[in-house]
Amino acid sequence: MIPTSRDLLTPPSTLGSNRDVIRQHNLSAVLRLLRKYGTMSRSALAQRTELNRSTISDLVTELEELGLITESDTSDRIGVGRPSRMVALSEDVVVFAVNPETDATTVGVVSLSGTVLRKERVTLSSVPEPGEAVKITAQIIADIRRELPRHARIAGIGVAIPGQVRVGDGVVRLAPHLNWVEVPFASMLNQVTGLPVAIDNDASLGSIAELDFGAGRGFSEIVYMFGGAGGIGGGVVLGGNLLRGSAGYAGELGHVRISDMPRDDYSGLQGTLEALVKREELLAALELSSADDAELTERLRAPVSSRVKKVLEFQLDALAVAVGNFVNIFNPEIVLVSGYLAVLFGYDPDRLLKRFRWSTLNAPQDRLLVRPAELGPNLLMIGAAGLAFAELIEKPASTQLAPAH
Repeated sequence: MIPTSRDLLTPPSTLGSNRDVIRQHNLSAVLRLLRKYGTMSRSALAQRTELNRSTISDLVTELEELGLITESDTSDRIGVGRPSRMVALSEDVVVFAVNPETDATTVGVVSLSGTVLRKERVTLSSVPEPGEAVKITAQIIADIRRELPRHARIAGIGVAIPGQVRVGDGVVRLAPHLNWVEVPFASMLNQVTGLPVAIDNDASLGSIAELDFGAGRGFSEIVYMFGGAGGIGGGVVLGGNLLRGSAGYAGELGHVRISDMPRDDYSGLQGTLEALVKREELLAALELSSADDAELTERLRAPVSSRVKKVLEFQLDALAVAVGNFVNIFNPEIVLVSGYLAVLFGYDPDRLLKRFRWSTLNAPQDRLLVRPAELGPNLLMIGAAGLAFAELIEKPASTQLAPAH
């Protein structure tokens, strides 16, 4: 069964039970706590799970035997008494995170703790066909796999797709910028690599990553907006849960109409945010054939031409209108912009913050925060990795891991 981002955003309880019949749940609860808080002591785990020390000791021993955690002698003792050993997730258990785009395919190696250990980006001269994208991805994975330490183990592959995904069977329903329609990408990549593959929409995965590891931590009402080479998407977190919709396609914030301008987005809709805010228009103004978000940010630190400034200001104003609309509709605690939208925000945050208030009611602005996402260029790697780790975290004692070589 392919794990979905709904599984990741409907967090099971971290409260445990001493009954052996739900030992799997208790093992999962420990892993979830370590994923959320990082290194913890045995005593802290016992307190969080409400399990006694002997039960925690047994669970930690089993997870260590499974190779999922490590222990150190560093203690958190305060005052008298026996020190409690510190427990951390193993860096030897990894997944491959994949993001196919129109101009590049990126593959990362991410550890169970959410650390991006390595990332490779292969630029492309043309939009890849599905088979070509699978071939390129599989080759990158094979090359990296040969260089992994022999003791490393692989939980699977997570893929962030710039389009609509049917997560149950890993089919890309529509990725307009890639020109993919009804592509069984998960099964295609599984056949070539032999590893389990899970896929989801890139913006949905980005919102999960920011909620768990980035600027969304501590918030339960979030509007997340992501811009990439494949267009603009987003995610809305309500009450701590990702809004999925009846068929799982909610969060297409880029297709909200904000203008009567006769400009089409990548799905053929006119006057939308995605139609007005296009990454390639800035690249053309800068006379660049390709650049990632970090390179664009660095380039905009230098003085720009009047042509580039005009493009930036037009797109910032369009983004401001969209942000105002979403604040009116969802009344979030925080709006997070990431990817290409964070590049725009970083160029002139004051312009965006002033302009969006023109289209926003006063009441929803109370205590509202608008910030760039924190995970930067590793955002989709971390989000896709979380998807690939979902089954292992849910069933740590029964999930099979593949050897590095």
